[in-house]
Amino acid sequence: MHTGTLRPQAQAMLAAIAEPGLHIVPGCGDGMGARLIREAGFRFAFASGSSVSAMRLAMPDMDLLTFPEMRDAVESIIAAAPDLFWVADGDTGYGNAISLQKTIRAYARAGASAVLIEDKLWPRPLGRAGAKLVVEREEAIARCRTAAATCREEGILLLARTDARTSRGFEEAMTRLRAFVAEGADIYFLDSPADEAEMRASVEACAGKPMISVTAPGGRHFMPSDAELERIGIKMAFYPQEILAASVLAVRNVLAALRRGEKAPMANPAELADAIRSAAYLALDESLANG
Repeated sequence: MHTGTLRPQAQAMLAAIAEPGLHIVPGCGDGMGARLIREAGFRFAFASGSSVSAMRLAMPDMDLLTFPEMRDAVESIIAAAPDLFWVADGDTGYGNAISLQKTIRAYARAGASAVLIEDKLWPRPLGRAGAKLVVEREEAIARCRTAAATCREEGILLLARTDARTSRGFEEAMTRLRAFVAEGADIYFLDSPADEAEMRASVEACAGKPMISVTAPGGRHFMPSDAELERIGIKMAFYPQEILAASVLAVRNVLAALRRGEKAPMANPAELADAIRSAAYLALDESLANG
C-alpha cells in the first residue's frame, strides 16, 4: 500500500475505498459527462480512454489517442468536477519509462487521485483483430515499479492492471498481479476474468488491497451484478462506457426526429442552463465587470 505522503484528495479516496460496500465508478470522456456524474451524486469517477477516443475522435480504443489529446481531455474532465475522486486512464504510459512518468505527473497536476497503468503492448501490433497483447513479464513488472515510484513522488494512487488473461492465460495474469502487489501498487484490476472463481482468486492474490471490476456494454468476460461483485470482494465497479452509449442513442434519436420534422425528448432550456452552470458564470461575469 502507499507509504508516501498522499495529496489530500488521494488520501480521502483511499479512506473512501476502505469504507464497507461496493463503490460504483461511472466513466466519461468529456467535461459534460463529468459534470453530470457529479450532479447524480457519485463520489468516484473514471476519465476513460475508450470514452475519450470515442467522444473526441469517433474512433475505437485501439491506441489511436495520443498522450496530448488524453492529457487535455483529463484536464477538462477533472476541471468540470474537481471534488470527485478521479481515476485517470494512463493506458501504458504512452511510450517508455520516461513517457510513463510524464503521463503520471501530468495527471497528478490535473487533479487525479489515481492513475491506471496497464501491461499491454504499445502501440499494439496490426493485424491481430484488436487482441490485448501484453509486454513480457519483466517489462510489465518494471513498468509497474516505475509507475508506483512516480505515484509515490506525486502523492497519488496507482491502479495496476494486467491484460495477460486473454493472451497468456490465467496463471500468468495471477503471477503479474502478485508482482504488482510486491511493487507497491495501491489498487488492482484483472482484465477479462472468465468466471467467479478467477475473480475471487484475483481478489485473494491482492492480499487485502482493493480490486476493481469493469462492466462494459458488449463485454464478453465475466460481469456479474453489483451485488455479486460486492459478495466476491470487489471494492469498485467501473462502468466506463454507459454515458458514451447513452449519448450515442440519445443523439441518434434527436437527429432522426429532426429529419422527420419532429422533436425528440431532450433537456429543456432551464435544464441545459443548469448543466452548463450558466447562472454561476453569469454571476462571475457580473462581479468581474463591476470590480
